[in-house]
Amino acid sequence: MNKKTVVLNAAKMNFDGKLDFGVLSDDVTVYDDTTADELLERIQGACVVVTKEMPVSGDLIRQFPDSVKIICEAGTGYNNLDLDAAREKGIIVCNVPSYSSQRVAHTAIMMILNLSSTMQTQMKMLGSGNHDNFTKNLQVPHVEVNGKTLGIIGAGNIGRAVIKVAKALDMDILVYTRTPREDADGIRYVDLETLLKNSDYVSLHCPLTPQTRHIINKETLSMMKPSAFLINTSRGALVDEPALIEALQNGVIAGAGLDVQETEPPADDNLLYTLDNVILTPHMGWKGLETRQRLVSILAGNVHAFFDGTPVNVVS
Repeated sequence: MNKKTVVLNAAKMNFDGKLDFGVLSDDVTVYDDTTADELLERIQGACVVVTKEMPVSGDLIRQFPDSVKIICEAGTGYNNLDLDAAREKGIIVCNVPSYSSQRVAHTAIMMILNLSSTMQTQMKMLGSGNHDNFTKNLQVPHVEVNGKTLGIIGAGNIGRAVIKVAKALDMDILVYTRTPREDADGIRYVDLETLLKNSDYVSLHCPLTPQTRHIINKETLSMMKPSAFLINTSRGALVDEPALIEALQNGVIAGAGLDVQETEPPADDNLLYTLDNVILTPHMGWKGLETRQRLVSILAGNVHAFFDGTPVNVVS
């Protein structure tokens, strides 16, 4: 059986050289990065193609050699791949669910705790040699999170992990999901408008689809409290970035914690780098060493299950 496996952009995952892709199969070719022009040549004769958040258009997939039987997206989201084109070619697409749920959840909680203490401003003050927070009492807002309301948009694996920690912090929980559910365990399921109007923190944990693209926009931002914070550790395009920047500049909301951006990396002149009420991190939620090792382990399980004739984590 053909077990040739090609990893197209390994450096996205293995930026520190600590991962071993040899566990995927007995015949693995690893490229740090691959351009669209290089892709078709590199996958000739391959059975398994591995990508990580790498856009692969329908036009490209329709040109894949017949040897390719499965595309393994090394992550939870797979909006970078054209599933319709893969179906047309009879190519299975699988993903890696849940590998980073806790680490991404902890990133969201980190954002909440830091924003509640205006930590980003405090660190900038120290960096510029300003010690006023030590010599003149605290100069920035500092509030408790216990008793505050956290609104969760999307209650999948990561959303539920955030809820678990937030409940331990004695936060009140509102949840908006596509599928209505009954209130339980101190969690209230509400519509989106109710969540936005009543939450002190709004955290996004839904996939990027045509329906969720720019779910946070000028209109929905205007529904939030002026004292509220937006947290996004999911997909950058869930948020209309220009509308968010305008809201942050004009005090429509108090601030934002963004581990994902609409364009990654953001352009050098992106105002999100400079706004005092923003915490900006480089899509690091999934990048912990243990998280990435777990990613490769589950990815190997996907590949081996396919070779055994029982594919798992299929999304196409």
